Amino acid sequence: MRDLVWLIIVLLIIGWLIGYFAFPDLGSIIHILIVIAVILIIYKLLTGRSL
Repeated sequence: MRDLVWLIIVLLIIGWLIGYFAFPDLGSIIHILIVIAVILIIYKLLTGRSL
């Protein structure tokens, strides 16, 4: 279950990178993905628990 959080984070970051370079006009929608990924990383580091 722990690896699931990291898998979600990696997928969100990859999705953000693809969206950022492939669809630069979508701006704010793409950045929502990276914000969610960062929040998950901070939560994981602070609590040490999986979601």
